[in-house]
Amino acid sequence: MPDACTLPIAEQPTRVAEFDRFFAESVCGMARPTPTRLDLHVAAAAEAAALDLAARESPCCSFFTFDFDTTGTGLVMRVGVPAAYVEVLDAFAARVEASIEDRR
Repeated sequence: MPDACTLPIAEQPTRVAEFDRFFAESVCGMARPTPTRLDLHVAAAAEAAALDLAARESPCCSFFTFDFDTTGTGLVMRVGVPAAYVEVLDAFAARVEASIEDRR
């Protein structure tokens, strides 16, 4: 497991912007069932975008896990990290929360 994301530094702002846009346009809510897991409630129309982002993020930040589940209320994107990376997930969650708050 790498100590940090291996995405080239020049590409990191673009990826962050992609996630921010995804959060703002497609995430309807979130839950934090454990310190190492964040559940994002994603609009059904954004399933392809969610799968694409997860597929591209997994190779460069292998400490993230992305799982998907369809529930009665829609798509849930489960983002997990090992305990050593809780602070990274905290920052990820803060960006999601900020995006949701900006829409209110």
